[in-house]
Amino acid sequence: MSDSELRDKVQQALAFEPSVDEAHIGVAVENGIVTLTGHVGTFAQKLAAEEAVQRVKGVRGIAQEIEVRMAGDKELADDQIAARALSIIAWDSTIPGGKVQVAVHKGWVTLSGAVEWFFQREAAEHAVHKLSGVTGVSNLIVVAPSVHAVDVKRKIEDALLSSALVEAKRVEVSVHDHKVVLTGRVNSWVERGAAERAAWAVPGVVEVQDRLVVG
Repeated sequence: MSDSELRDKVQQALAFEPSVDEAHIGVAVENGIVTLTGHVGTFAQKLAAEEAVQRVKGVRGIAQEIEVRMAGDKELADDQIAARALSIIAWDSTIPGGKVQVAVHKGWVTLSGAVEWFFQREAAEHAVHKLSGVTGVSNLIVVAPSVHAVDVKRKIEDALLSSALVEAKRVEVSVHDHKVVLTGRVNSWVERGAAERAAWAVPGVVEVQDRLVVG
């Protein structure tokens, strides 16, 4: 597929994504690497645009340069954003109380603290994605399992085998001190993401290095 054909497919994907206003998004493609530029009104739209592009077959990489620009009447003070972030995290029953701290600077939210499971770390980040006024999120929450995982490598390989989205025999898994490295080649960004999520879902995993190649 040529770069111009891939660019057309990416633009179509953005146009068909209902949560994205693609009017101010620019798309450039070089050697299968997609660069997104321009601006959107919310951080959630920026993430949705990137996820829509990841689903396009032929995309080898994404350079995300979209800015979040809010109308003046929608801008919020940092303390207001922080208060809302803490509130929405507190309402999420999957996130342990008092384990996540929030700092906000010019709309950019930084999450810190420690939780036992990756899904809790992920839930805290997802909770603040759609908040008004958020321009970006840095997730510095540490996953610190209290129980040692038994045979993490085997459990990850079993999880990959059970995933309908992953061709497990093409993914190599290595584990050292709760840290997982995935290598090999997958067919799409969707498959790569599914493999990484399968690894994170195993108890005791504190880090996943995704070195999978798409193509």
